[in-house]
Amino acid sequence: MLSIFERADRFKDRKAIHSNNQDYTYADLITASNAVAANLLNDAVDLNEGRITFLVPPSFEYTAVEWGIWKAGGIAVPLCVLHPLPSIQYVLEDTQAEVVIAHEDFIGFLKPLESVLGVTLVTLESILKQNSKAMPKLEPSRRAMILYTSGTTSKPKGVVTTHGNIEAQITTLVNAWEWEKDDYILNILPLHHVHGIINVMSCALWSGACCEFLPKFDAEKVWDIIKSGRLTLFMAVPTIYYKLISFWESTNEKEQAELSEAASKLRLMVSGSAALPVPVLEKWRSISNQTLLERYGMTEIGMGLSNSYRGERRPGHVGLPLPGVEMRLVDSNNHEVKENEPGEFQIKGPSVFKEYWQKPEATQKAFTEDGWFITGDIGMLNNGLYKILGRDSVDIIKSGGYKISALEIEDILRKHEQINDCAVVGLPDEEWGELIAACIVSPSSELDTKALSKWIKTQMPAYKTPRKYVLVKELPRNVLGKVTKNEVKKLF
Repeated sequence: MLSIFERADRFKDRKAIHSNNQDYTYADLITASNAVAANLLNDAVDLNEGRITFLVPPSFEYTAVEWGIWKAGGIAVPLCVLHPLPSIQYVLEDTQAEVVIAHEDFIGFLKPLESVLGVTLVTLESILKQNSKAMPKLEPSRRAMILYTSGTTSKPKGVVTTHGNIEAQITTLVNAWEWEKDDYILNILPLHHVHGIINVMSCALWSGACCEFLPKFDAEKVWDIIKSGRLTLFMAVPTIYYKLISFWESTNEKEQAELSEAASKLRLMVSGSAALPVPVLEKWRSISNQTLLERYGMTEIGMGLSNSYRGERRPGHVGLPLPGVEMRLVDSNNHEVKENEPGEFQIKGPSVFKEYWQKPEATQKAFTEDGWFITGDIGMLNNGLYKILGRDSVDIIKSGGYKISALEIEDILRKHEQINDCAVVGLPDEEWGELIAACIVSPSSELDTKALSKWIKTQMPAYKTPRKYVLVKELPRNVLGKVTKNEVKKLF
């Protein structure tokens, strides 16, 4: 039996999940996941790494299905409840899955794929029917999950992790962030990504703690849950903190004081999955007296670096490698760089994924000859802590022979009183290689973009580049949270 299931046995009487206004114990989760496994196995003794896809909203049932697939010896492939049908079809074709477990809300949506792909739709209700069967013996080296990650130039690749990889990803965070059985966390994150599956749900269940699901984000509901006093941890993406701040600002002074007092009592609040703008961190700290803990991770590695739970959490930085994670910063020739010099993050360790599903060439290209995973992310060591400068293919602008971090420019722009949000990209230019361009969202109808370009230059003394100008384009509405940077480039 895998360690996470052995640990669940120790916590049988404890509350594991709060979902759809109902509490579920670890015993409930064990029973439900055993039923899923038995129904999946049917007459077989082992699924032998068969890919089982499932389209289930974040819930107790989602967790039971995932655990049941694992117990039966299958590979869990969670599907995104917001993806269009062609995206779902791509995953089914790529994994060659023969079974899709679906919540009743998605049966009609998925029905066309039965005839197109020949897959079998299995209802959530039927897979959860009480059943029992002997389970196969599982080794940590067995493949456990495939999560799809989008590349910047190609179709999404399936990232394969083993049970051993997943355990390493969980335990390093449990130890670093001091998870305990009395912890209680709210999960408002998508459950087809590492952040929601590993950092929140799996860490809680490993620890004997409780994970509460809120399938759809609502700022007022989240604040109500924070105000209830039952949370000890909270983890979210920067956009969610931005929306929570906006809601707080819309309330009266008395309500603001109550919300701030409630948020200040949590023991840990984490931000990840995207760069956290320093102004958002500072505003959240002024509201809640909480300094958000930033960390760095990827689908392929779980979490690699983290700011300290008990020590310094420096804005704009992601701390140091987590326990069990080896990391180096290298130049284009794989030579390690010095402090304050930009380099690419490369990672080794038991948390690093096994392979890209059925893509041996892509897998080989993702690793150096001596086994380091090539992240494609650029950063530097700055006064003892690491900071992310951006994705080499998207966030690093090469202009006039210099490498410039789009993320740093974005942080500067967001400090301007007339800018709500922004996205900085590089545009092809014959003379400079790339020109720096910024798409901005402003509440002002009288924004002078030429004056703004001059202001940007005065705020960036660290950049001594010989570029002539910065292009600025104002957007009439907030679309930055809905498009990729490659799509932002098309707006110019």
